[in-house]
Amino acid sequence: MPVDRPDLHARVAAQREQRAAASGRRIRREVLRRDGVRCEVAGADGAPRTLLNFCSNDYLGLSQHFAVVNALQDAAARDGAGGTGSHLVCGHHALHGALEREIADWLEVPRALLFDSGYAANLAVLQSLLGDDDLCVQDRLNHASLIDAARLAGCRLRRYPHGDVEGALRQLRSMAECAAMVATDGVFSMDGDLAPLRELAIAARVQKALLYVDDAHGVGVLGPDGRGSVAAAGLDAMAVPLRLVTLGKALGSHGAVVTGEADLVDHLAETARSYLYTTALPPAQAAAALAAVKLARRDHWRRERLQELVQRFRVRAEDHGLSLMPSDTPIQPVLCGSNANALAMAESLERDGYWVAAIRPPTVPEGQARLRVTFTAAHEPVQADALADALAVARDRAAHIAPSHAA
Repeated sequence: MPVDRPDLHARVAAQREQRAAASGRRIRREVLRRDGVRCEVAGADGAPRTLLNFCSNDYLGLSQHFAVVNALQDAAARDGAGGTGSHLVCGHHALHGALEREIADWLEVPRALLFDSGYAANLAVLQSLLGDDDLCVQDRLNHASLIDAARLAGCRLRRYPHGDVEGALRQLRSMAECAAMVATDGVFSMDGDLAPLRELAIAARVQKALLYVDDAHGVGVLGPDGRGSVAAAGLDAMAVPLRLVTLGKALGSHGAVVTGEADLVDHLAETARSYLYTTALPPAQAAAALAAVKLARRDHWRRERLQELVQRFRVRAEDHGLSLMPSDTPIQPVLCGSNANALAMAESLERDGYWVAAIRPPTVPEGQARLRVTFTAAHEPVQADALADALAVARDRAAHIAPSHAA
């Protein structure tokens, strides 16, 4: 008897058509060469173009710092290009241990555990600590990795309105019989605003829930000595027993670290599937990240430069009447409304020599497409001024010009 199943190829084609109709198609841009804040990028016609990059997460400008690159090269020459095995088999190198200890010391926590990515680290935390009968309460704008982690853990996932501590409390009270975790971004990656961590810490303590903070976009940028949004809120490891640090953003390298209470971190090292069953980060990458952490701790001027750039950009952008969101971080979203409008503005900026990513649903809510402007300590103040001027021109052009391709 013939089998009549839905055709996956047909499904894919239909979904692609839907994305195209909603200006939701995405393409990858090929970077040919990076030189500080400038990138040589392959255009739609294949011809290279040099663009001033305002969509990188390299907030401290460390990804090409000579000390970071030299550490990578020296360690690769000595220890090779790969991790060769999982941490619990033969892959745990002395450089991994040194990096974990350095970050624990920097963030003033007992322990740190190195992962290949922030995504894997979030999976590890939620899957190792939560089960079918447990509760995970999350901010509605949390990163996708936190949401996916809760779903894969099999726990009951409840999401509260963005930044609404009372909403988080209601969710916790509704299932008082469950072991519970409150999970939130420290800095929200698409809005650039901060979670109300002090209030969430109180709510978690009162409800006997564990507070976990994904501080991917905060560490290195915020707080005393760049210790992140948790330190900026005046909280310690008792209030926030676990937090995530990514190495591929402000620290300009690759990988992630979960930090916090020793018993919890040690439990992850023994039970987390995304830690146990994957090859360790190459030692050379750990060496690069270790060099970056030392620079981030020492170079306070990088954070001062970021604040100068953000304030300067916001003043000039507001003078132009651009629609900014309330953010004091290097993430400065410019609201565009429709997907087509965001694409048209991004194309206009590229014609003028600027690379700013158009962010559209489902990454952000429907009707809130935006240009996600990000600053690094390597940008110059005059470049922030010029970008604000170019954004105003792009806004005016977008009213008349449709995008020629999806991005």
